[in-house]
Amino acid sequence: MFKITAYGVRKNEIDYFKKLNIFDYELNLIADNLKKSNITTAKGSDGVLLRANNDGSEPILRQLRAWGIKYVFTRTIGYDHIDLKAAESLGITVARVPSYSPYAVADLAMNLGITLVRRTAIATSRAALADFKVEPDLFGREIHDLTIGIMGTGHIGLAEAKLYKGMGARVIGYDIYHSDAAESVLEFVSQEELLAMSDVVSLHIPHFPGKNDHFFGSKLIGQMKRGAILINTSRAEITDQSAIITAIKTGQLGGFGADVILREKEIFGQQFDDNHLLNDKEVMALLDLYPKVLLTPHIGSYTEEALTDMINISYQNFNDMLIKGSTTNAVVTMS
Repeated sequence: MFKITAYGVRKNEIDYFKKLNIFDYELNLIADNLKKSNITTAKGSDGVLLRANNDGSEPILRQLRAWGIKYVFTRTIGYDHIDLKAAESLGITVARVPSYSPYAVADLAMNLGITLVRRTAIATSRAALADFKVEPDLFGREIHDLTIGIMGTGHIGLAEAKLYKGMGARVIGYDIYHSDAAESVLEFVSQEELLAMSDVVSLHIPHFPGKNDHFFGSKLIGQMKRGAILINTSRAEITDQSAIITAIKTGQLGGFGADVILREKEIFGQQFDDNHLLNDKEVMALLDLYPKVLLTPHIGSYTEEALTDMINISYQNFNDMLIKGSTTNAVVTMS
């Protein structure tokens, strides 16, 4: 029986992994993310299934290959947590899930945007302290009267555009590729025009290590309408967190919502308190700016619909490799 060790499997996801197992794989479901300290849990497996923030570095891949593991797949769209060059040199096939319910991330992106626009987090945090005064900082805007800028109009960006469009907002977009589907929903403009016109800018840009690191920094923030809101549910590496913190403090940005942070592998999934300190100055600075800054722990794809898609496609990827020797979702093919 083909054995798959899957990492980062949350307690409520176990039943989904089991009930969707139509190919009758032997499953080894690990709650923790894959890292050097727990890599022995993969020994004896035929394939490994990762998620974001798992360690797919060269030393990890080398050890997996030494144990005869030829398939290291991810149940995510992004695969920047896996060293593809190392995988290729080691003869490891890497496959991904090219898409899942796009509304999972789109819903969260819009939720963060609306929460900041309507000052809901400020109001609810005060109400929790029995403070029901209506102060000037609760004065908001109506969504139908806003211009929403979508940077990256693929499946997720397009889904968010449709959501905002349904609320009556003007939606504009920027992408190097203008799809017919996107053109039917939004108005394509230049990057400079989008930044200058948008009340909310939502990022859906993939991270290409060494190519677009810190792409969205002080220069682009300075081109935004003063007081506009920035949302990032893609990858933190495309932004300059320090520049965002400065922009919030100066009022250039009216708010920032993010489902991703730098070095999140070391932070997300943990609870920090007096006995377990969060030693990340930038993240602490972002938290200190709450409720103008809203952070969520990478839960964009944490929905029933998205999880079902992720598992089904991942299982199919393994089956394709076993039956046909290839999968259309491979990003690295065994040589």
